Amino acid sequence: MKAAGKHPRVPAGQRGVAFIVVIWLMALLVILLGAFALIARTEGMQARHLYDATVARYAAEAGINEAAYFLSVPDPQMRWTPDGRAYSVAFDEAEVEVKITDESGLVDLNIADQGMLTELFLGAGVEADRAAALAAAIQDWRDPDDLISPNGAEDDDYAAEGYVWGAKDAPFAMVSELLQVLGMTPELFSKVEQAVTVYGGQSRPNLAFAPLEVILSIPGMTPELAQQIIEARHAWDPASGAPPPLLPDGTPLMAQGGTGTYSIESRATLRNGTWTQVDATIRLGGGGVSGMAYTVLRWQDGKTR
Repeated sequence: MKAAGKHPRVPAGQRGVAFIVVIWLMALLVILLGAFALIARTEGMQARHLYDATVARYAAEAGINEAAYFLSVPDPQMRWTPDGRAYSVAFDEAEVEVKITDESGLVDLNIADQGMLTELFLGAGVEADRAAALAAAIQDWRDPDDLISPNGAEDDDYAAEGYVWGAKDAPFAMVSELLQVLGMTPELFSKVEQAVTVYGGQSRPNLAFAPLEVILSIPGMTPELAQQIIEARHAWDPASGAPPPLLPDGTPLMAQGGTGTYSIESRATLRNGTWTQVDATIRLGGGGVSGMAYTVLRWQDGKTR
């Protein structure tokens, strides 16, 4: 008979197994707690990034509105010059940098002649034969007939290269259609994208508003000289009364007036370095809609870091 108050002795081997199980359970709990903490921290960081990106995005949109206002003020001392120079605006907790280019300073894909298009591609570093072929292919893309321009491309040429589409035989509706033209590559498109438009309305760009990529299309122009011309133009204040900078041939770059249609790049940066960029093309005036300051022709956002 066992003595009262005494418990059976647990074998040492079983006690060791129980200890190991407890250690494993504690380790599992630590891992679970660590995972929950990591998830909570990650979600917190994601929420903060989303908040910062949203704040920066609306600040960048405010930059578009600010540009529309300063482009339309009647006082020439206050009016912004749409030649690509940077303007800085403080908006709430963001610093907004706005760059504006009058669309007349760009090469219009629907109106520019083959010579102008060829010069554009030559300025982008394309060999002469390929530049001429691309210009002719653009002509065939936008004209309403199926006649092939010299070195151009119509439907049969696209089919021969394995494309399921042919020449559009209609005007470009947007700049990105240029990627569908026979001979165009993404690499070349990235070089000329900022230099072309479908809203310019001129056969040749107004160099007073032209970006670097268009200045480079001037025959004999070098990158160094083109950059100097851009910097001199941006440093010139049209309202100062000082003479404007000159092109190598003596042509003055008179950055006055404008077409009323502008490409705007607005980048808002927060104090912690988060930034968002909005790119838009607008036309001043509401297009018949009462109370509208401008009409949006193109809008692209989502560039965030």
